Amino acid sequence: MGEKKCDTIPLINPSPSSSTQGTASKLQTIGNIIVSIVGTGVLGLPFAFRVAGWLAGSIGVVITGLATFYCMLLLIQCREKLASEEELKETTTYGDLGCRCMGKPGRYLTEFLIFISHCGGSVAYLVFIGQNLASLFKLHGLTIASYIFLLVPIEIALSWIGSLSAFAPFSIFADVCNLLAMAFVVKEDVQQAIGGNFSFRDRKAFTDNLGGLPFAGGMAVYCFEGFGMTLALEQSMRERRTFPKVLAMSFTWITLVYILFGIFGYMAYGDETKDIITLNLPKDWTAIAVQVNLQISLTIHLVFKHKV
Repeated sequence: MGEKKCDTIPLINPSPSSSTQGTASKLQTIGNIIVSIVGTGVLGLPFAFRVAGWLAGSIGVVITGLATFYCMLLLIQCREKLASEEELKETTTYGDLGCRCMGKPGRYLTEFLIFISHCGGSVAYLVFIGQNLASLFKLHGLTIASYIFLLVPIEIALSWIGSLSAFAPFSIFADVCNLLAMAFVVKEDVQQAIGGNFSFRDRKAFTDNLGGLPFAGGMAVYCFEGFGMTLALEQSMRERRTFPKVLAMSFTWITLVYILFGIFGYMAYGDETKDIITLNLPKDWTAIAVQVNLQISLTIHLVFKHKV
């Protein structure tokens, strides 16, 4: 690294020993990890499995999960290395690290990419929530944009929660909503597979259309978003030395659930699988319950994922 002088903005303390002690337990941290990783991308997994094939999709999810887990551990190791070097004590943000490596262009590029990532993720969440609310509550005069603006006061209120340990009850509640919604979808998938003309041989393990693989890969990467929360999650723990094990356990279960969810959805609907699996659900109370649960969960997710 060069010796370039850069201004710093101390958003992330580089040394755990120099910051305040975290208060989140292992269970709270698991809840925070799940809510920081699981998002809208899971709803597109069955379609991604349809495009890539159920086996190719499963392999892609596993590879993406392992890569994300490894990179999160590397980020923690990088922070610890910087903390151990006295001359790098002022490296406290991702932009600072980019500046140390590449000078001011590195800072600008790093901050720009983080900004674009957060803006894109926020827009995707808001549009998804707005579309679902508009389809659920068809009130006269209220458009998708109107529902999005109605979400703003809720998001502002949740954003005032300053610590991840204090946010843990909301994240656990969001996790419960996610699990209920996914359970309803899997229930419908199983009923569809049993009641329909299901044939395992009609479900491709590998796609013949290689052009669909980039889309499936992108969907897998999108499912493991929340990378920017790594340091905040680790610093929020009461016992930080156990974070790698907690992270590994969380990623194992998340990856397994992703694979099963994608396979169930694709097996149930085959080539009729829509780009968002909830669009395949029947128009009854189950589908409405799924969408309501998802809107509550995603509203909390939107704030949580961008608290870095």
